[in-house]
Amino acid sequence: MALSGVVAVVGATGQQGGATVRALLSAGVTVRALVRDPEKPAAQALVAAGAQLAVADFDDPVSLQTAFDGVARVFAMTTMASGRGTSGEVSDGILVADAAKSAGVEHLVYSSVGGAERHTGIPHFESKRRVEEYIENLGLPATFVRPTFFYDNLLSQSSVPEGGAIVVRLPMPDGVPLQMVAVVDIGAVAAALLIEPSRVPAGAVEIAGDELTGSQIADAFGRRAGLPGRFEALPATAAGDDDLRAMFTWFATPPSYQADRALTADLDPQLQTFEQWLDQSWNP
Repeated sequence: MALSGVVAVVGATGQQGGATVRALLSAGVTVRALVRDPEKPAAQALVAAGAQLAVADFDDPVSLQTAFDGVARVFAMTTMASGRGTSGEVSDGILVADAAKSAGVEHLVYSSVGGAERHTGIPHFESKRRVEEYIENLGLPATFVRPTFFYDNLLSQSSVPEGGAIVVRLPMPDGVPLQMVAVVDIGAVAAALLIEPSRVPAGAVEIAGDELTGSQIADAFGRRAGLPGRFEALPATAAGDDDLRAMFTWFATPPSYQADRALTADLDPQLQTFEQWLDQSWNP
């Protein structure tokens, strides 16, 4: 079904939400950006870019229903990063789905995670799968975008030269390829599916723009900086909490992510490799 009407974007000032807003606006779509504080600079930047604003908060379910009034399609993602934990993430996803269903939204694009459907045992993967299952059981037409590891997450690992080299440290063994994607490309794929959901008739797509080992990631940083790149594998225990340790342990045992890179590129003709993204995003 061709898009006719407004698209609401939940979490519009966040990374994925913002990328989706920008991709939709560039395609000429009318966007209603859901924000908690319309006076914040990030919210005002969306207005300057051409988006409408609607105030909505997960703590106020009525505000979500009001924000979805008259909306044709919705983009949403959930996270436990706000301190709400995985149970809070599931609750947020349920609230969005219920509000969308109540408002008569014709299609929801939910950004989940690669591998969500494969019973990984990783807490923040399992919580996203619970949201997916709720949406499916609700009977709300939906497409699940399942991103792989974000390029953007690597910047904090690699921005400072050490001893004349760029050192990348990750809690995973070298030699194991990791599928990854840029946040901007998540937004581009989400926008494409909000405009034309039938492009993924299966209702879900796992997406990636590149697949590199630790040494290849380090070499890419090195080339950008004009320095040698060196990868140092850390033990999984260095990942932090149990959730991240489980994720990096999963990475170490291929296959972990199983993205459809050809379909990703079809949905996003400007899909970036890691080096292309690094050239635009990192100034050593």
